[in-house]
Amino acid sequence: MSELRFVRLGFGEEAVEYQEAWQRQREVHAARFADEIPDTCLLLEHPPVYTAGRRTQDSERPLDGTPVIDVDRGGKITWHGPGQLVGYPILKLPRPVDVVAHVRRLEDALIGACAEFGLETSRIEGRSGVWVLGDPVEERPALGGLSLDFDPRLTDEEFDPRLNGPEYAPSNAGQRREDRKLAAIGIRIAKGVSMHGFSLNVNPDNTWFDRIVPCGIRDAGVASLANELGREITIAEVLPVVERQLRSVLENADLRPRRVESAV
Repeated sequence: MSELRFVRLGFGEEAVEYQEAWQRQREVHAARFADEIPDTCLLLEHPPVYTAGRRTQDSERPLDGTPVIDVDRGGKITWHGPGQLVGYPILKLPRPVDVVAHVRRLEDALIGACAEFGLETSRIEGRSGVWVLGDPVEERPALGGLSLDFDPRLTDEEFDPRLNGPEYAPSNAGQRREDRKLAAIGIRIAKGVSMHGFSLNVNPDNTWFDRIVPCGIRDAGVASLANELGREITIAEVLPVVERQLRSVLENADLRPRRVESAV
């Protein structure tokens, strides 16, 4: 892949409104498609905002009428806001585009960045993003005094974790020792060029996630670097590490589609 250019759009008091950043993405996408610029990754923070990918269901949105911006990326609903590093890698990919391989490369870079801070993270089969793995199910504390075999999030179709307080809140998944997502990934490929990207929870107020069903996943939660490491950590600390890992992974990537073994 060609050299990767980073553009830092705004952080803290200069956080970029989502719609403004989305329009910037479109402009950079068009320029990359026309080969007017190299592969480019926009890095920023957003003011608090909920965004919903194409597969989001009504039952996953905020119950209190909080506005949600519907976007053209994959995935479901999530939150962006202060304390979260957002990256939009806008890359020209060879055709046929291997979307899964692109997602895996972003995961690799973020897993590597977390490792630099001493935090082991992983993937979960069938669930994109970067995760802190919880304890085995049989070793987790029971919810509501019930055996986990009767976890209502999994067995009751009408159960809504958004209405059941801190005991089921995604932000408390660490206390429940459940799997928890540290970084979310949602992308779109248009004309062979990627858009959207990742969000890495550095030190946000994760209770924002409690108003929704994050990524449509009811039996897991969310995490942050600060909470998992047990110390204060800032976007400024994480930013150069994420840039270095993205550059290492993406500039050295073999962008050919993965070989799919045929069944014998």
